[in-house]
Amino acid sequence: MKKLLLVGAGGFAGSIFRYLLSGWIYALNVPGPNIPYGTLFVNVLGCLLIGLLSGLGEIRQLFSPETRLFLLVGLLGGFTTFSTFTYESFGLARDGQMPEIFMNIFLHLFFGLCAVWAGYILARFL
Repeated sequence: MKKLLLVGAGGFAGSIFRYLLSGWIYALNVPGPNIPYGTLFVNVLGCLLIGLLSGLGEIRQLFSPETRLFLLVGLLGGFTTFSTFTYESFGLARDGQMPEIFMNIFLHLFFGLCAVWAGYILARFL
């Protein structure tokens, strides 16, 4: 139960932080191509943070298992699941599993885009 509460509390905070930060970025009206800069910023920042925090945890042994659950699974999972996806892909590359990393990337992008498309099409019929 303690683990679930740690993940839940982190996810709650991460989701709120994502909402506020991406909204602030969108409010800046960044010039250039019309892409979702708020989401891009949050995803890249999440990737940076999960790399930094997991590296600190693995290399320097700075975090307890409970702190890792709160930060990596909860907070960053709520902030952006993209950070988890890239961290897992990095792990495959680090372990020399090159075919798996490319398959992982392909499957996430392909099925993610297909799911968005399918959901959008479904929404038109509802």
